[in-house]
Amino acid sequence: MGFQKIQTTLAALCLSLAATAHGAGDPAAGKALSLACSACHGMDGATGLDPTYPNLAGQNERYLLRQMQFIQSNKRPILLMTGQLNGKSEQDLANLAAYYASLPGKIGQAGGGDEAIAQARAIYRGGILERRVPACMACHSPSGGGNAPAGFPRLRGQPTAYTEMALKAFREGERRTDEDYGGMMRDAALGLTDKEISLLADYLLGLMPADHASASAIGHAGSAE
Repeated sequence: MGFQKIQTTLAALCLSLAATAHGAGDPAAGKALSLACSACHGMDGATGLDPTYPNLAGQNERYLLRQMQFIQSNKRPILLMTGQLNGKSEQDLANLAAYYASLPGKIGQAGGGDEAIAQARAIYRGGILERRVPACMACHSPSGGGNAPAGFPRLRGQPTAYTEMALKAFREGERRTDEDYGGMMRDAALGLTDKEISLLADYLLGLMPADHASASAIGHAGSAE
């Protein structure tokens, strides 16, 4: 897929999916179901047992529901999640998604220096034209908050090991949960090197929302909206 086609696809999907309604989950009912999840993802949904486990807290409801559906159906096979969602109804999944979406998400701090942060910021906000890598912020927002109505995930605050693993899986075609979106994540990650993926993962760990940004945070933890 050419760079212009990727950009056109991204723009069309963002606009059309943003108009789609959220699922109707019950956070209170989801909390009652979350005990087993907390064993790996932490009681707060953001203190994973392993750095490759994603933070669930603050992630958008539509994205969480969709990923749980994929895991339950084995469309997204994850060895450690095998059987964890067996017996859960569609409403159970919606309730879990609503619960974790209602929790406050965490923000970490990028460990890279100014040059590394600047390089990652340039990729995130502008892409890499010569390698047909689109700007990540086109669908994930300038502050990494994602697009909740469209179900595009929040990226900020995710463990670096998880972000690296996810991007490499898309790049290598091992993760194919973007098929409903024209394979755009696989296309987007295809032109990224391992080093660039690491820089992006570190940058996203500390990317801050606009209402929490400060001059020092912009200089070190990432740029804000």
